Amino acid sequence: MNSAPAGDGLVVSIVSHGHAPQVAALLCQLADCCGASVARVVLTLNVPEPEAAFAAPPGGWPFALQITRNAAPLGFGANHNRALAGASERFVCVLNPDVVLLPAEGDVMAALCQAAAGAGVGIAYPVQVDAAGVEQDSRRELTTPLSLLQRRLLGRKPRRCDWVNAACVVLPAPVWHAVAGFDESFFMYCEDVDLSLRVQLGGWKLAATPVRIVHAGQRASGRQWQHFKWHVRSLWTLWQSPAYAKSLRRLRHQGHIAP
Repeated sequence: MNSAPAGDGLVVSIVSHGHAPQVAALLCQLADCCGASVARVVLTLNVPEPEAAFAAPPGGWPFALQITRNAAPLGFGANHNRALAGASERFVCVLNPDVVLLPAEGDVMAALCQAAAGAGVGIAYPVQVDAAGVEQDSRRELTTPLSLLQRRLLGRKPRRCDWVNAACVVLPAPVWHAVAGFDESFFMYCEDVDLSLRVQLGGWKLAATPVRIVHAGQRASGRQWQHFKWHVRSLWTLWQSPAYAKSLRRLRHQGHIAP
């Protein structure tokens, strides 16, 4: 992969909620694979963790590493909004701590920045695979009650991409600032659906990038009652939102969804 054009600048936001070993490994992967593209990493410690776990290697990090500590845990969107507030870099990246970068893919961040620099692009995203290389369902149709039932009960595959999972996304900074980042009324779950919808309603598009990352994080909403409640609450918030209503009308007008 080619490096991002000189001076472009990318800031990466990572939030750790007790993920110190994974984050430490991810920082090393960013340094090894994407050191030429990443200008700054903002690491938010959402719960107490020792900063020594993120100590720089002997040669130092090739990017500026800023570590912030929360007095109390915040939601997914709130953490990234604070980390990326006022970002002066040309591009911003939201990156999950459980993502693994593959050396064979080269500079993934450079490829994502190049895609995000395309005309009319609002979000650039990679192909997400599991540890065995099987593509994950990280790009989906608008989550309606009907589509949710069809996917859960009938196993129906998405026929188009209306939103993308935010485990790894890159946005042009002007787009991120224009949409004001994530909607913090979503504590956890569906904030990436809402962000994707608002970006597209703003006139920008989602751009698939043919580079792979590993993201095999298990959905806690399927195993833990508290996460299930957050998921249901977020779905309800989504279905009541103006962005959802406008997107539904848009898709109906385009003939993608029956009236």
